[in-house]
Amino acid sequence: MERMNLNGESSGKMLLAFGIAATVAIISVVLMWSMGGKYKVVFSNFNDKDGGAIVAALEQMNVPYKLADGGASILVPDDQVYQTRLRLAAMGLPRAGNVGFELLENQKFGVSQFVEQVNYQRALEGELERSIQSISGVDNARVHLAIPKSTVFIREDQKPTASVLVKLAPGRSLEQRQVSAIVHLVSSSVPNLPTAGVDIVDSGGNLLSDQGKKGEKTLDASQMKYVDEIQRNVAKRVQSIITPIMGAKNVKAEANAEIDFSSIEEANEIFKPNQDSKTAAIRSMQTYEANQPVGGANSGGGTAGGIPGATSNQPAANANAPIANARAGAGPAADAAPSPAMGSDKKTLTNYEINKTVTYEQKSMGGIKRLSVAVVVNNKQEVDKDGVITSRPLNDDEKAQISELAKKAMGFNEERGDSLSVVNTPFTDNRASDMPDLPVWKDASYLDMAKDSGKIILSILIAFLLYRKALKPMLAKWASGESMFPGRAQAALALEDDMDDAGMPVIKKSPYQRDIDNVQKLAKDNPKVVADVVSNWASGNASS
Repeated sequence: MERMNLNGESSGKMLLAFGIAATVAIISVVLMWSMGGKYKVVFSNFNDKDGGAIVAALEQMNVPYKLADGGASILVPDDQVYQTRLRLAAMGLPRAGNVGFELLENQKFGVSQFVEQVNYQRALEGELERSIQSISGVDNARVHLAIPKSTVFIREDQKPTASVLVKLAPGRSLEQRQVSAIVHLVSSSVPNLPTAGVDIVDSGGNLLSDQGKKGEKTLDASQMKYVDEIQRNVAKRVQSIITPIMGAKNVKAEANAEIDFSSIEEANEIFKPNQDSKTAAIRSMQTYEANQPVGGANSGGGTAGGIPGATSNQPAANANAPIANARAGAGPAADAAPSPAMGSDKKTLTNYEINKTVTYEQKSMGGIKRLSVAVVVNNKQEVDKDGVITSRPLNDDEKAQISELAKKAMGFNEERGDSLSVVNTPFTDNRASDMPDLPVWKDASYLDMAKDSGKIILSILIAFLLYRKALKPMLAKWASGESMFPGRAQAALALEDDMDDAGMPVIKKSPYQRDIDNVQKLAKDNPKVVADVVSNWASGNASS
């Protein structure tokens, strides 16, 4: 029986120790859960094969991880993100994705020229993808190059083109300067690729590089920046000239500038009449002078005359013998023909210089075509004799003064079509106390803080209840040496009463019957003691 008591006590102590250890473990787990760090993404957007390899590597490195976004992202504790990423990268994980020029390192001997060209194009696309992904806001990128086959015929020569698909981070968008940077990056990386041949599309199907296509004239990033600087400078000048009058927070100005980015070269030649003979400049003069008979063909002589034609070009007929002249006094002198009269013909040709004005004009781009400025001024703040600040609208003279100052500051040009608008209105005082407070349950920062605080409070409450209801009573019993299950010890004592000296179980008796058996046993073993008790009872009754 003593052995059974010892066995019962030892079993109770073992169970008590096990309960204490289990309670301490549960409390530790709860506290670690509440104080555990946040998890961050170590890799995302990988295929299933790489995902399995990354998970196996994390398990081998004993790094805790979680799967998020339906298994598309792997998260690790935030204090181990970069270390884990470097260790996985040293293992070559993830293996898929962008492949750069390292593809050419494993080039096999004897491959065809076509395979070499395809591998080079894949490597170039991979390097461009890596470069584009390093831009802020770009989560992933794909580059497709269409490089035509080279030819010796100029007419058949085609320029390469490129298509870029970018996946942006949630809530991010690319600025126009970033789009232009990607266009020039791709264009500069591929030989003979013009910037107009690069198309950039986001994951939503929106065309981002829609500039300078199909004859459309749009501003590039540098031109937009130039326009913005001009507008800001004009507004700043206008605001700075009015601020001393109205105060620092009582005037607002905005400007809109139309800029001419066309480059013009103009050449003009102007010819003026030169009719004044006194001031005219002579370039050249030619004089012709000739002597000829007066009267022409009818005056005699050997000069040919008549109507030009076949008859006049025929030779003269044979001459007949002259008839003897019987006239008296006729001699050789009378027979000679008279000589014709001669005259002079003089002509003069004078060439004068012509006035000529040649003007070359080159207009550089960036000139202001039109300028519009809007100015809003607050009411005039005045202090009366009692020290009370009052507000009043501006009068006409004050408005005219502000308008004149604004025109001077902006460089107002009426011929250019500039416009200026000055409006006087009381400003609204947006104080922090007047702004509606954002409810706590809508503030993301408060929500995160509430979640963390709730985890800590819940874990502390659970740990306190476990300590108070389970750990503390068990520790007290352990210190007092009591069994963990007192009912089992009482059952062992009851079992001891139901056994005889040989250790054999007997029929369980009632308490009254057990008392009678004990008295009979005592009378049998010690009759003297029983006799003394009986005599004492008898003497006591007699005396009474």
